[in-house]
Amino acid sequence: MHKLSVVIIAYNEESRIRQTLDSVKWCDEIIVIDSCSTDGTVEICNGYNNCKVYVQPFLGFGPQKKFGVEKASNNWILAIDADEVVSDALKQEIIELLSSPNISKAGFYVPITLIFMKKAFEYGSENKQPHLRLFDKTKGNFNMLKLHEGVEIKGDVGKLKNEMLHCSYMDLNHFFQKFNDYAEIYKNEALKNNKKVGKLKPLLRLPLEFIKQYFIRRNFLNGFPGFVWSLFGSFYVFVKYVKIYEANLLKGK
Repeated sequence: MHKLSVVIIAYNEESRIRQTLDSVKWCDEIIVIDSCSTDGTVEICNGYNNCKVYVQPFLGFGPQKKFGVEKASNNWILAIDADEVVSDALKQEIIELLSSPNISKAGFYVPITLIFMKKAFEYGSENKQPHLRLFDKTKGNFNMLKLHEGVEIKGDVGKLKNEMLHCSYMDLNHFFQKFNDYAEIYKNEALKNNKKVGKLKPLLRLPLEFIKQYFIRRNFLNGFPGFVWSLFGSFYVFVKYVKIYEANLLKGK
């Protein structure tokens, strides 16, 4: 009874966007906001009958997704990334939910599980981590944060049981490309807010972050990929703070 629009942001995703689109082609409408891809992403998306592509230079994650929601024809939105796949179980759960004439919730958290080094993480915070991805756009939308964006919504929120799979990295080379891109965005946003970082903070955060990721969040149970994820995750925190320190140093602050 309720029609569903899927909103996806994409940039140079020709190698994997088909699996994402195939997992949501049952939806009434697919909105893709493409950040001026130079590969075949747009052509692939245009091959799907219910897919509408809008080319928009990247505004930041929050503004880009908000733009996509505003282009959607339907009130109910499923927001996914171009590296995520809706499982068959989640598909059926959403179909049953939206077939109800009255939905008491304004939105729903969707469990998302990381796929890293060809392993689905079965433990820790990357296993079925809830994210608010299914929502009524008359009651909420994405905020304007350029990094670590989220949906701000008015009303009660529920939680779905079945998961979405997050195939974020094609290989380690791709991991480090995204690693640096995210660290740069974090640095730039921090500098806009006049944030300063001393030498001690990155040095302390590196081992503390590893302990949190590997032991407290139980990534040691995810085998070698869990160790690599924890190590790289702690190094990411170190790098983003060193980038801020270096930027202020170059400015003479």
